[in-house]
Amino acid sequence: MLKIRPELIIHMSPSFFSLSLGSVLTGLCMALVSCASAPRIIDKRRPPQKAEYVMYEWHDDQGSGPLKIRINLSEQRAFYTRGGREIGWSYVATGKEGHGTPSGTYRIQEKIVDKYSNKYGWIEDEWGNVTNGDATPGSPVGPGERYVPAPMPYWMRLTGYGIGMHAGVIPQPGETASHGCIRLPKELAPKLFAAVGVGTSVLIVH
Repeated sequence: MLKIRPELIIHMSPSFFSLSLGSVLTGLCMALVSCASAPRIIDKRRPPQKAEYVMYEWHDDQGSGPLKIRINLSEQRAFYTRGGREIGWSYVATGKEGHGTPSGTYRIQEKIVDKYSNKYGWIEDEWGNVTNGDATPGSPVGPGERYVPAPMPYWMRLTGYGIGMHAGVIPQPGETASHGCIRLPKELAPKLFAAVGVGTSVLIVH
């Protein structure tokens, strides 16, 4: 029968357990490192994503009461009510410096689905490249070029001198951009056009 001296057990035990505990801790650390997610690499060469704006909200209940429009030039936003009830809002783009949209109380005078400006447009070459993006019918047109009147779909006239609401580009929400008209988000314009009528009240304030 094999006999082990007690003093040998006492001498060997601390080292054995110390070695075992060290091995366990080393294994746990390796496991944790292997399970950790890789650090996120940021590619600074890629341009930052542009913020996406909510351009409008529209929830017309088509209930009783007249539809009214209030346009705030300072905020570049329009607010829509029916019978005093809020039914929506939207960003707009009104007249830029030198072409300011006049404040006041108006009524829609006419509605035209396909309308083109008789005052503003652009000039493009034979390949469709725009050579003058802020042209008028009197602007010089070079060889192979042509003048294109600006489209103003879902036109809702407010004045006798060319101010109205229509679908258009809003380059930067909250900032002016037009030659005096009130540009509406393209997706909202047909909805608003269908909801209003000749005589609908439009209030424009600063």
